[in-house]
Amino acid sequence: MSESGTAARVRDVCMRAIAPLRVLVPRRFRSDQPLIPVVRLTGVIGFSTPLRPGLTLAGVARTLDRAFAFRNAKAVAIAINSPGGSPVQSHLIFRRIRELAAEKNRRVIAFVEDAAASGGYMIACAADEIVADPHSVVGSVGVVGGSFGLDKAIAKLGIERRLYTSGEHKAMLDPFLPENPDDVARVKKLQREIHDGFIALVKSRRGSKLNGAEEELFSGEYWTGLRSLELGLVDALGDLRGVLRQRYGDKVVTPLISAERGWLGRRLPGIGSLDAMSGSHGELLHAGLTGDLISALEARALWARYGL
Repeated sequence: MSESGTAARVRDVCMRAIAPLRVLVPRRFRSDQPLIPVVRLTGVIGFSTPLRPGLTLAGVARTLDRAFAFRNAKAVAIAINSPGGSPVQSHLIFRRIRELAAEKNRRVIAFVEDAAASGGYMIACAADEIVADPHSVVGSVGVVGGSFGLDKAIAKLGIERRLYTSGEHKAMLDPFLPENPDDVARVKKLQREIHDGFIALVKSRRGSKLNGAEEELFSGEYWTGLRSLELGLVDALGDLRGVLRQRYGDKVVTPLISAERGWLGRRLPGIGSLDAMSGSHGELLHAGLTGDLISALEARALWARYGL
């Protein structure tokens, strides 16, 4: 028997010998079963307090790194449930997903749950394929900002606003001063620039899949998943488990990749937690609770915009 034949025979014997031990290896580490790591991106983007961390790059970077680090993964699934928020954090998360996908040569599939609206849809566009539930809220490709005008209220109370600045536009859109049309024009110009960038991003990722007039697609309007499929904003209808089992078989392994934790189970730095506010001074915790309440109200208002 030749040397190569002997080596092949020894290899076959070894493989048969260790075969019974394969059941002892965790499913996620076995090469005989398809593996799709899952990352959940849930909540308002950028609105964050120590007690209520929103979606930010700092908060999700490690989780994304871990998901794309699986060498035998067939793809990476991103479960998205977000009404949007900060355009900057949305774009940073989008870019990180695309960078990791290119670096690891990994396909990305986004699954929309209740909503992938505004910045949530921007993140969804980082995927090679977007799957939504027929009743998901999708779209809202636009930019919004708002404030309150309190100048008349404080005038009735006999309160005088005293503001000292250095810089002509430093107090622009101060809610305690009358609205200045020039300041409004500046803000709208800024919003148009951000909107144009958002539109360009969607076009670059969806390309010829888009099926509708730009005036409709990029008006800030949003639709159900069913209508979004017709408009080319998503690629298919379904849910994460069902689609992955259909694509990769009933034995597909879908480990949920959560934030890393330290020895005592606490979230590592970069992930918001109560520990950040539980110092020796009670006022820190009180301030955290106040900020958390405000953040919760802002988040609730953003979800309510989509009837959720």
